[in-house]
Amino acid sequence: MAHGFLKHFDPDLNVCSAGTKPAGAVNTCAALVMKEIGIDISSHTSDHLDKYIGEPWDYVITVCGGAKEACPTFIGDVKHHLHIGFEDPFHAEGTPEFVLSEYRRIRDDIKVAFRELYEEEMIEK
Repeated sequence: MAHGFLKHFDPDLNVCSAGTKPAGAVNTCAALVMKEIGIDISSHTSDHLDKYIGEPWDYVITVCGGAKEACPTFIGDVKHHLHIGFEDPFHAEGTPEFVLSEYRRIRDDIKVAFRELYEEEMIEK
């Protein structure tokens, strides 16, 4: 979802999503709640982070609980290492309506945090 928001804020940004245990495809609930607000992430993928180690990056941002601890050090030119943590809505349990409400809640939290990051640090001034 963070990837989708950053590309929505600025289509010219080079954004890649990776993880320590990537699923490969976007979670269907995440795609659904993003589509509700007009952002299509259904074709996004998540690669294993090994694909990107050693490449130069302006930002390496971890977003989920244990990711900060599990991510290896990125070797090379990384200007900013940030952790902006969110609960993983994938772990929500309950009725389908409740699970979707958790995805919406986390989506909205991600939007606020990444809008702030984008406006305060990423916009060329």
